[in-house]
Amino acid sequence: MLRNRVIPVLLVDQRRLVKSVQFRNPRYLGDPVNAVRIFNEKEVDEIVILDIGATRAGRRADFEFIADLASEAFMPMAYGGGLSSHDDVERVFGLGIEKIVMNTAAVEHRDALSRAASAYGNQAVVGAIDVGRRWTGKMEAYVRSGTRATGKKPEDLACDLESAGAGELLVNSIPNDGMMAGYDLELIRSVAKSVSVPVIACGGAGSLDDLRKAVVDGGASAAAAGSLFVYQGRHKAVLINFPSQETRDRLFA
Repeated sequence: MLRNRVIPVLLVDQRRLVKSVQFRNPRYLGDPVNAVRIFNEKEVDEIVILDIGATRAGRRADFEFIADLASEAFMPMAYGGGLSSHDDVERVFGLGIEKIVMNTAAVEHRDALSRAASAYGNQAVVGAIDVGRRWTGKMEAYVRSGTRATGKKPEDLACDLESAGAGELLVNSIPNDGMMAGYDLELIRSVAKSVSVPVIACGGAGSLDDLRKAVVDGGASAAAAGSLFVYQGRHKAVLINFPSQETRDRLFA
């Protein structure tokens, strides 16, 4: 049985570490390479780096920057953003990245995900599902950094990505992003029940108990967070933090 994981998610834009709220208004936090160094010291299980500006701006992945990040990481690193071709995927894996995260490319060019999974294994490909709510309250999957609706329910897209070859799914709630008020457990639970691959909950963690709820109540295999691990206190002072292995083990005991 897989051990439940706790995963920091770092958002970057033009080589800057940033943090968004509901996928908008990214706040500059500092140097992402330095952040990776600090997380090394915290002995994190793995880390996810998402370039939130690449796809939206139509930019390819910044391979030189990715190489800098990968060379500093002592833990497995997943990367997503600006991977628009199989050549991009090959270059990223060649730089030492263990997993790729695909959202827009997986939806708009489904064969891109399938080809990556065939070449590097399902375990190396994470399908990302960004979920918003329509005015009716119904949940819908989005691409292009939350700016374009797909017309698909998150559960349906999850099944599509699994059948295409994704070995994991990163499920992120747009309304909960950066709010630090808890995950959308209804969303996580619904997607987790729809697929057989591990689901990573993301979007909204504000406490260690939220991480526990994502797994125990939501059925996720892993809990990912951004704000929780880069902010400290009610004024959101920038301070990278991460629970010890002992604390993480107690969370899911």
